[in-house]
Amino acid sequence: MALHVCSRLTRSFVRVVASRSVILVTRPLTSSCRTHLRCLQHTRVIRYDGASILNFSSSSQPSIDVSYEQLKKLLVSRSSVVIDVREPWELREYGNIQGSINVPLGQLNGALQLKPDEFKEKYGGDMPSQSQNIVFTCLAGVRSKTALEAAVSLGYTKVQHFPGGWQEWAERELIQTKE
Repeated sequence: MALHVCSRLTRSFVRVVASRSVILVTRPLTSSCRTHLRCLQHTRVIRYDGASILNFSSSSQPSIDVSYEQLKKLLVSRSSVVIDVREPWELREYGNIQGSINVPLGQLNGALQLKPDEFKEKYGGDMPSQSQNIVFTCLAGVRSKTALEAAVSLGYTKVQHFPGGWQEWAERELIQTKE
């Protein structure tokens, strides 16, 4: 029976990783299943036994979403590397977040595997280490979430994204300059 539950979880894994949200389990989790589930970062495991919902977090890492206010603080303190994954023409056309490094999403996998000096030469900023805080941003939060997942697959452990993207940033910055 435990093998059956684990096998059902394994089949669900591909769908869950795409959204990094929730695994719903209707049967009790065995210790071997819990061991396997600890490997899933950013995934919540919820068990529903018909009467109550138990929530198990597989990661002690903070939320993967960064608010506008949090991003402003991170940029001021320089405690994170902010990577904008939009195309260069988008930055020229619409603008960019001051202090961010532009690495287009299509180049991100290769960029994060470059040597630090090659990364700096090609993208004009310091390459983040695998344990450094990284915040991804884009136009509206879709590509930045994809970038986050790509970085996690390459072994980066402290990654987040700004779901509001350039749209929210520009809107809030405009409001601040009018005040």
